[in-house]
Amino acid sequence: MAMLEKGLSTPLNAKLAGTGTETMVLAHGFGLDQTVWNKILPLLSQHFRVLVFDWGFSGAVKEQEGLFDPVKHSTYEGFACDLIALLDELDLESTVFVGHSMSGMIGCIASVKRPDLFKRLILLGASPRYLNTDGYEGGFGTTQIDQIISSIESDYHGWVTNFAPLVVGPCDALSVEMLTKCLRRMRPEVALPLARTVFLCDHREVLERVTTPCTIIQSTNDAVVPNSVAHYMHDKIQGKSTVEMIEAGHYPQLTAHLQLLDVLGGILGFDCN
Repeated sequence: MAMLEKGLSTPLNAKLAGTGTETMVLAHGFGLDQTVWNKILPLLSQHFRVLVFDWGFSGAVKEQEGLFDPVKHSTYEGFACDLIALLDELDLESTVFVGHSMSGMIGCIASVKRPDLFKRLILLGASPRYLNTDGYEGGFGTTQIDQIISSIESDYHGWVTNFAPLVVGPCDALSVEMLTKCLRRMRPEVALPLARTVFLCDHREVLERVTTPCTIIQSTNDAVVPNSVAHYMHDKIQGKSTVEMIEAGHYPQLTAHLQLLDVLGGILGFDCN
């Protein structure tokens, strides 16, 4: 796996693996880093040239000065601009973009701005809005969101201890441990504004401007994103979209990676055996 030596790619720990003719981009979610893809990266890199990187908020990023700006990144627009800059810097286009959780909507926004960069969007556990409102089930009430943000503000590491087993499930201790360590590496002063960006976001209006073909992968036991969100996104996305269900929690790349690879293989036409 080659380290990339210029621009954003170096501070964001960008790496390319594989020698396929198509490029796949794997973008992680809240508080994590590129190691969340470790179980599926070896097989994907047999079929694709795969780009992995760490967002500027990640604890894996050594020098975060300027990479996470609470103003610029107070909406997903700032992250979408970073993604576009990274792909342009690496001269990548027509990519297969796999965005987990918050990165799903970041990919949608980036695809509206620069459709030439994206051949297909694969939205894994993505949501345009987490807060319930009239006619829309986002999964959380106002009181629940307030409690999450208050807990992160008062005791971030304590919140992580409770959050990790909730979203992974109690039967996968190794994945809970991995997720806990990743989340704890993110600085609390970064976690708080990022949590506000994520949990208070509302990017539903973006969906009807997305024309890149999309596959929405929804986990049946996702504690963060209810199944109704996947079907809402499917209905609202302007371009061709499909929904694939997988029996897992919010992190199938950790807890159900073989099933996830099967789904990806079916979508993209590669053999997982």
